[in-house]
Parts: sequence; C-alpha cells; structure tokens
Amino acid sequence: MSTARKAASLSLDASLLSEARELKLDVSRAAEEGLARAVKAKKERLWRIENAEAIKAANDYVEKHDLPLAKYRQF
Repeated sequence: MSTARKAASLSLDASLLSEARELKLDVSRAAEEGLARAVKAKKERLWRIENAEAIKAANDYVEKHDLPLAKYRQF
C-alpha cells in the first residue's frame, strides 16, 4: 500500500542540503522522517500535559499504597 504524497516547498540550510546531496541522501525521505519524529514527539508531549493529573494521581497512589500486586512480584 502506498502513502499519498503531496509536494511542499521547504527552506533548508544551504550547506546542509549540499552535504546531503553529496552523500546521496534522499532529501525528501529524510525531511519526511524528521517531520514524522517531530510530530510524534509533539503528540507525546501534549499527551503528557493532557494526562498530567491522572499520571500524578496514579503516582501518588503507588507512593501511598505501593504497587497493587507487589506481593506477587518475583524479583
């Protein structure tokens, strides 16, 4: 299955672009991979912010009561 592609105009550092071309890198693919990493990182940060209250509540519970099934741990 192929992914739909859309052309985009980008401004890139000229020396970095030149070096990438000298190394025969697929600039479009590299840009897409970098953008995918940036999108993933941003979504993860937003998720942590949106769920901060629940994460804190869970951590507070564990701190107060220990892990719910800790007695069954074998390590």
